[in-house]
Amino acid sequence: MLLAMAAIAFAATAQQVICHRGYWNIEGSAQNSLRALVKADSIGAWGSEFDVWMTADGTLVVNHDESYGGVVIETAKWKQLKKMRLKNGEPLPTLDKMLDCGKKLTTKLIVEMKPHASKEHEREAARKIVKMVKDKGLEKRVEYITFSYAGMKNLKQMAPEGTPVYYLNGELSPAQLAQLGMAGIDYNIKVMRDHPEWIDEAHSLGMKVNVWTVNSDRDMEWCINYGVDFITTNAPERLQQLLAQ
Repeated sequence: MLLAMAAIAFAATAQQVICHRGYWNIEGSAQNSLRALVKADSIGAWGSEFDVWMTADGTLVVNHDESYGGVVIETAKWKQLKKMRLKNGEPLPTLDKMLDCGKKLTTKLIVEMKPHASKEHEREAARKIVKMVKDKGLEKRVEYITFSYAGMKNLKQMAPEGTPVYYLNGELSPAQLAQLGMAGIDYNIKVMRDHPEWIDEAHSLGMKVNVWTVNSDRDMEWCINYGVDFITTNAPERLQQLLAQ
């Protein structure tokens, strides 16, 4: 009963939309593309998420899967990837290009660093990501997320104090994440449905709650009713409609 009352109270606060891999689920766009980032901004989405890998020669590349066009990004050199095209015809983007595009927009840039096979390579990726964000003057516009426990600690250590860092894997409680200095919990909708009490616990610790990837009306309404702070989705305009009701 107390949890339900807390959920109703938090539902009354503003809830924000994050586009999963940008707003790609429309004509002319593609996942993790510059176009998807621009479209996310154009509908007023609070944030737009994209995924980052580092090649063998140190280029930061935006792509969800570990490989593209049959080429494993982490073990490839940039020259093997730079001529590849996304489904909408854009070149496979680098983080450099994505951040330059983001500088012209207002949406938050949610940078997911992918878990790399080599922890040394992953640590270097974290260092280069944080440095590039700093060099482009985007430190206040960027938040970091990762499935990697070691990567989470690297990003927390390397990013400026106060930069939001979130862990995605789903096994740690809000109290455990708070001890690690994380900004909140950022878990899959299935995890959160199994642990709805974590929403209230996180809020009581002053932490934020994001849930992903929330695409059905049923799951969107669940998140809205439980008062999560951020909802990551492939259907951002539908989510905006529900939030406006």
